[in-house]
Amino acid sequence: MTTGARHGARRLLVQALYQHQISASDASALRDQFTQSTDFEHADGDYFFALLDEIVKDPAVLDERIDTFADRPVSQIDPVERAILWIGVAELRSHPEVPPKVVINEAVELAKEFGAEDSHRYVNAILDGAAKDPG
Repeated sequence: MTTGARHGARRLLVQALYQHQISASDASALRDQFTQSTDFEHADGDYFFALLDEIVKDPAVLDERIDTFADRPVSQIDPVERAILWIGVAELRSHPEVPPKVVINEAVELAKEFGAEDSHRYVNAILDGAAKDPG
C-alpha cells in the first residue's frame, strides 16, 4: 500500500476513535460504519483494522504511555488529541516497520487538520518523548 493509503487509514482512525470515546462504539460497529465510507476505498484497510482492533481492545495501556509524557491526566486531554495520540503510540509500539519520525510527522499533520490550534505541538512533544523512551 502507498503512504497515501496509510495516511487515509489514519485519518479515518481519528474519526473512528473520536466516536469510540464519545459513544462507546465497539470495534465491530466502527468497522461496519467506516468500511461504508467513500474515503475507505482510498485507505489501507488492513492497517485501519489492525490499529483499530489494537487500540479499542485496550486503550488503558496506551493511556499509561501517554500519561508518562503528558502534562495533565489523560482524561483531561481533548478526545481528538487523545485519538491521535493513541494512533501514534500504537504505531510506535506495534509497527516497527514505520519509522518513528514518520509516526510523529503523521500525527502532527493529523493534529493540524483535526485538532485545536496548537494541538500539533502537544502531540509532537508527547510522541517525541515516547519515541525516545520506548519503555
